[in-house]
Amino acid sequence: MAVSFNHTIIAAKDREESARFYRELLEIEAAPSWGPFTNIQLDDGTLLQFAEPPVEIQMQHYALLIDDELFDRAYQRLCDRGVTHWADPQMHRAGEINHNHGGRGVYFKDPAGHAIELITKPYL
Repeated sequence: MAVSFNHTIIAAKDREESARFYRELLEIEAAPSWGPFTNIQLDDGTLLQFAEPPVEIQMQHYALLIDDELFDRAYQRLCDRGVTHWADPQMHRAGEINHNHGGRGVYFKDPAGHAIELITKPYL
């Protein structure tokens, strides 16, 4: 069997709020959830499991590769909701997107404070 990414747990302040944020932004349906997890499943089958850990949440970085049409819709949702966003990971170019690697990209923070990157072309 080849190696593929199956799932990860993303720390959330409110697991329902975080899962809803991603579902609405990325047009993803809810997935079956259990125990301490609220789940969403990406088109490739990867499961994102949101949980509320009993510790202080440390910021993580997650980059999601999406197509141009979804990027347009997701970026518009970010703007409509007044989500602060940047063209760069250093967060210097506020209110902009980038055109790196022959595509487009944007950085923003999710409800738990994680640094999220949406890109339309992979780095490699």
